[in-house]
Amino acid sequence: MPVTIMIRKEKYKVRAGMTLWDALKKIDMQPESVLATRDGTIITEDEILKEDQIIQLIDVISGG
Repeated sequence: MPVTIMIRKEKYKVRAGMTLWDALKKIDMQPESVLATRDGTIITEDEILKEDQIIQLIDVISGG
């Protein structure tokens, strides 16, 4: 089963076994522009994604 990555109202499916970094690159998302959470906990870019996980991405907003 694939991993689901969600940001805003968009959903992407990626294969399990890849790192979060690789998954973000695969869906053309800049890893520096989002925070990733799984079950409400922030995960790092080197996290290996497992089957049936749902990863929620949160836009990083910066300003001055």
